[in-house]
Amino acid sequence: MDSPVFVAAMALAALAGGAAGLRIEGLANVRAVRAVTDRPIIGLVKRAEPDSEIYITPRPEDVAALCAAGADIVAFDATARARPAPLVALVAAAHAGGALAMADLAAEADAAPALAAGVDILGTTLSGYTGGPEPEGPDLALVAAFARLGRPVFAEGRYRTPEQAGAAIAAGATGVVVGSAITRIEHITGWFADAVRAASGAT
Repeated sequence: MDSPVFVAAMALAALAGGAAGLRIEGLANVRAVRAVTDRPIIGLVKRAEPDSEIYITPRPEDVAALCAAGADIVAFDATARARPAPLVALVAAAHAGGALAMADLAAEADAAPALAAGVDILGTTLSGYTGGPEPEGPDLALVAAFARLGRPVFAEGRYRTPEQAGAAIAAGATGVVVGSAITRIEHITGWFADAVRAASGAT
């Protein structure tokens, strides 16, 4: 499904269902979605970098390209790991391109450096994905911690039910990003298949 024509169609379907905006990966996909809607787009690229674990929008030139493609917000990994470019450069590139800067974070300690660099939005995107076992559910405690810092907070990461999304808003989130539960057919099918197998006693 990761093709601009399908991504644009899924974006329109999400908007028809009431989505306030869209988080879109890849320059071609951002361009395709921008061509069919004027609703807010969070843009990002994913690329492996040598000598760094930073994978989401690692360089200022990626940020500039996303702005040019039509992103209103640019998301990037802002965790406390070795990185190919400093946070201030990523934020500056977003603002120079007329976009807001969204920090994808993993822990409460990540927030202070991101805010010092000038980010506009804090995201819980990488909670549970920077080491150790992946948790089962979303990190509502991190949402609440970020909300106390006085900046917009986008809850993201393992939001699979409407009830979880509502809990994030109750915890102080400004918005909730739902990914796999809407776009990843193989994941959604797997959740149902696992439940059916468990209920039937199959292995």
